[in-house]
Amino acid sequence: MKRETNPLHFSFLLRLGILSGIFLVLTLSWFCQPGENATTESSPFLNHHDSVNYVGKQTCRSCHSDIYSSFIRTGMGSSFERATRTKSAAEFKRHSVVYDKFNNLSYFPFWKNDTMYIMEFRLAGKDTIHKRVERVDYIIGSGQHTNSHLMEVNGYVYQLPLTWYAQKKQWDLPPGFEEGRNVRFNRSIGFECMSCHNAMPVMDEHSGNKFSSIGDGIDCERCHGPGEVHVQRKLAGIRVDIAKEADYTIVNPRRLSWELQIDICQRCHLQGNAVLKEGKKFNDFRPGQKLSDYMDIYMPRYSGRDDEMIMASHAQRLQMSKCFLQSASSDKKLSCITCHNPHVSVQVTGKEVFNQSCKSCHNNGDNCKEKMSVRLQAKDNCVQCHMPRSGTIDIPHVTVTDHRISKPVKAHVVSDIKTFAGIYCINNPRSNMEMRMQALLAYREKFEGEISVLDSVAGYLNAIQDHSTLHNAMSIHLNYLKKEYSKVIVESKRSQPDQWSDPWVCYRIGQSYQNTNEPVQALSWYKRACSLAPSNLEFGNKYAAILIETGALDEGIKLLQDLLKRNNRQTEVYTNLGFAYVKQYKYTEALEAYHAALQLDPDHIQTLFNKAALVNIQGDQKLARKLLQRILEKDPGNEYVRQIMQSIPTR
Repeated sequence: MKRETNPLHFSFLLRLGILSGIFLVLTLSWFCQPGENATTESSPFLNHHDSVNYVGKQTCRSCHSDIYSSFIRTGMGSSFERATRTKSAAEFKRHSVVYDKFNNLSYFPFWKNDTMYIMEFRLAGKDTIHKRVERVDYIIGSGQHTNSHLMEVNGYVYQLPLTWYAQKKQWDLPPGFEEGRNVRFNRSIGFECMSCHNAMPVMDEHSGNKFSSIGDGIDCERCHGPGEVHVQRKLAGIRVDIAKEADYTIVNPRRLSWELQIDICQRCHLQGNAVLKEGKKFNDFRPGQKLSDYMDIYMPRYSGRDDEMIMASHAQRLQMSKCFLQSASSDKKLSCITCHNPHVSVQVTGKEVFNQSCKSCHNNGDNCKEKMSVRLQAKDNCVQCHMPRSGTIDIPHVTVTDHRISKPVKAHVVSDIKTFAGIYCINNPRSNMEMRMQALLAYREKFEGEISVLDSVAGYLNAIQDHSTLHNAMSIHLNYLKKEYSKVIVESKRSQPDQWSDPWVCYRIGQSYQNTNEPVQALSWYKRACSLAPSNLEFGNKYAAILIETGALDEGIKLLQDLLKRNNRQTEVYTNLGFAYVKQYKYTEALEAYHAALQLDPDHIQTLFNKAALVNIQGDQKLARKLLQRILEKDPGNEYVRQIMQSIPTR
């Protein structure tokens, strides 16, 4: 969130302490030798202990080569790889240009030798007035539905603004980048996203998106758990006759209860608002454990729109099925692996395999009441009629199989007006009030949900009247989202910065002090946030900005330079560095920093404003007006900039 400034004469701009900052939207190995009794308290599986390491699918391949060869051809096995021509499912043609009309930016994918790039550019007539080219380091997605593209900068991973939609065979903006929401090269890829599309990564937990180890596709251990104990036992010659007993060095999902089977799948095939239990991380859950012991997953509910689904809602839709609900009283409880063999691609499984799963419960299909003519037309394909393909509300240009097994109904008109009816926990009907409050806060912040949910949180907190650390943190979060910064400050006075272990609480308090023009008080809170999360680039930028504003120029500049060594794609850091140089009267260095920022983002309003102030001081009023005009093109309602522009002589 940019700090607001008061309308002052343009000549005083350099005294305002204008610094660049953005409102942050929340976007996460084991080394002990596993022993004989390395189990969790309630689990017989030896690989549930957090000291057991992942070994990678190539290790599994050495003994299970046939399963490996089949699995890597599945959507999961080919979900993530380095960007190569072989991995890419896309078509590259000269006309493969995607235009973002909201931002007047175009995107073009191309290969140079064996390296893929995405170019962003802007035209004025036939002239290219902006161009940014970024290398594609990873391709995410099997190519059955999409290929999206990621870049890595010294371990920090971001999504690039171009996706290939395989079913339509077209390039377009990625999901969530449409309709004016294009964040260009700035969408951070965090642990939650990476771990569902890939093997278990190793991440710097003090950052939002920095990885030290990234796999190459969902692997065996995502469903079977870490394999270190299993491999050690087999290499030592310790064998288990699995026809007679379970091998507890590794998880075989078929030996689990149907609830635990589904939990393995819905760890990722239950997309929603995941809220971690206290003290838990996303990589704590292991196959064979109860998912609700680690996280509750929430979804919004809209009245009259049960037909809508999102891309990864397979587990949710299945559990809404009458088939699933009625199987509870039978000895054939329906689960994902009733129909799916995870080791074999659905593209080669064959429809008869899936149909036979239906017929095993439905009298071999003899009780189908559909007209024979319809059955013949559908070739007696149960899935085609009862699990039709449908579009999703979160991914454009894609259709997927709807796993809500149901009788075919005639198409009906669906109202465009959706009424929000609250949120509900998909995987835990006994989710408590604290988890629900955290889910509501995340729903508003991360998913831009209805602002009315904040009233629900306020009601819960008022009813509880509890001043525990958790409730204080939620109260701070609530008032921060409501932009009631004075209330955040009141709440913060209950404690000192070093009493908090949550860097986001410290960040929100620091930002609240900054937004109420109390930079000195903000300093200690930003410092604490950085000490708790030293690899978080946004925290570092905020802290450096406040150091500069409070006069600690050398310390602030040193921190900004360090941030750019770690990641030189940070527009706001260059902008703040430019401002610091201005305060030191190093105008040449300041202009270089502003130029670097605008190379990354030609529409960055704070940079344009700060550069306009500097060139006006230097006597270049023409360029100053031109820069301010660019701000007005992007933000025509900015009256402050309009007044400043009118104060500049036109000579």
